[in-house]
Amino acid sequence: MNKSYVIGVDYGSDSVRSVLVDANNGEEIASSVFYYPRWKRGEYCDAALSQFRQHPLDYIEGLEATIKDCLLKSEIDNIGAAVKAISVDTTGSTPVAVNAAGVPLALLDEFKDNPNAMFVLWKDHTAVGEAKEINLHNQNSSVDYLKYVGGVYSSEWFWAKLLHVFRADEKVRAATYSWVEHCDYIPFLLTGGTQVSAMKRGVCSAGHKSLWAEEFDGLPPNSFFSTLDPLLDGLVDRLFFETYTADQSAGQLSEEWAQRLGLTTSVVVGVGAFDCHMGAVGGQIEPYYLSKVMGTSTCDMLVAPKEEVQHTLVRGICGQVDGSIIPGMIGMEAGQSAFGDAYAWLKQVLLWPTKNLIQDIEEIEAHTREQLIATLEDKLLFSLSEQAALLPVTATSELALDWLNGRRTPDADQSLKGAITGLHLGTDAPRIFRAIVEATCFGAKAIVDRFVEQGIPVKGLIGLGGVAKKSPFIMQMMANVMNMPIRIHKSEQTCAIGAAMFAATAAGLYDRVEDAMKAMGQGFERTYIPEEKWVTIYAERYEYYKALGAFIEGKESLAITV
Repeated sequence: MNKSYVIGVDYGSDSVRSVLVDANNGEEIASSVFYYPRWKRGEYCDAALSQFRQHPLDYIEGLEATIKDCLLKSEIDNIGAAVKAISVDTTGSTPVAVNAAGVPLALLDEFKDNPNAMFVLWKDHTAVGEAKEINLHNQNSSVDYLKYVGGVYSSEWFWAKLLHVFRADEKVRAATYSWVEHCDYIPFLLTGGTQVSAMKRGVCSAGHKSLWAEEFDGLPPNSFFSTLDPLLDGLVDRLFFETYTADQSAGQLSEEWAQRLGLTTSVVVGVGAFDCHMGAVGGQIEPYYLSKVMGTSTCDMLVAPKEEVQHTLVRGICGQVDGSIIPGMIGMEAGQSAFGDAYAWLKQVLLWPTKNLIQDIEEIEAHTREQLIATLEDKLLFSLSEQAALLPVTATSELALDWLNGRRTPDADQSLKGAITGLHLGTDAPRIFRAIVEATCFGAKAIVDRFVEQGIPVKGLIGLGGVAKKSPFIMQMMANVMNMPIRIHKSEQTCAIGAAMFAATAAGLYDRVEDAMKAMGQGFERTYIPEEKWVTIYAERYEYYKALGAFIEGKESLAITV
């Protein structure tokens, strides 16, 4: 293979990262991160209402800035001509209302400051009511349209968010021609698309969030949606019929974007997919190994040969879709709505006095105050981890429930809340932190248990993402709770590297994404092995965790001593 380069673009919740990669061996030549400025200022969001919206300009500005920065940092002569392909992953479900030309409504003057015209971020839970209606409506349907998404529809997904926006905003509804996932919009933008009807939609987002399935000949029929709410009448016909795997081309880079980025129009743009799915590939997923992308939330990915699992439906997960991760295999998705976000919540609670009261201390200069706050923010979770690791754990230690942002899986219910019990006058910050970490590990175990109960074996764990790389305390507890080894991947940006692998495949540099994964993968740096001395106590406390969860759900009384 001649010297060729590809670019992987990874859109996260807070920032977008691009990596320039040698397609021959996966070497990262350069990387660049752009933090969304409007999002960072808290614009268009209201956490109290679970409303989290992102302006398309944050995405577009970040796309241009990071790719150009990567090319500049590479210091390779004529690098623009050597780049063969770009592929993109994004959060999801993060959809947006568009007009017939495929332009997000927030890019129009009339809607530039309207949150309902912006991308509805994955963790926006304003559509809890609509999700419940969809679930009830499906129960009364002669066809089970939720069978391939675990049997439960979530407020984090495509149709619930669409219906909520349509009900909340008549002007946006009137201006909406179609409804588009972030991972489908960016390739459309890069290829110069002008008609949304021609947009190539990825099977990843379509199958896991939009209810697309070959068995249904595509999406559920208009009658399903129009009887759910007449506001949806006719919309399904303005969406899509065909879907594409991420190893396929969405087209070539448009003249406009070639000029903006310093690339050529021969650059192939791959079909988009969700971050966790491409991240699983970047992390060198194997059949029946649960690939855990651990960041603000978790996405747990598993692949299995189609002939072995095509007749097995796993209840309560985020879907199982042919080709959504690796073409030719069934891709299964699960996850937790809050993982890193759970730790960040405690961090903000503990920092509240410092951030707010220190402003009134005139003896401390403004610059010093900022330095103090920054230092505390950097060191707090690390220090808590050190102290929590020293604590004894007994049956009566503080116990938490990790549903601070609802429950994604098993059995999606974003209306559920977190809890902490067993508090006493000796409870301090490290003990609360330990309980929350334990709860996130128990939540992860509940996902593994569901797969196994439903007939899908889990042979091992692969840890990806920021938490996996940075927190030995959390990863060791995960191994102890799961009673299963967890391998940590070397790459710090597996999602972007996975996108680069798909870009290389879409450009024809590799015949299959598995070949790209083998050639470009970076391998693993560490394995956490279960510590026998902790396995028994965590197994006992896991039963308490499940009882606390049942109590919070109102299913049974709390008959545990903590």
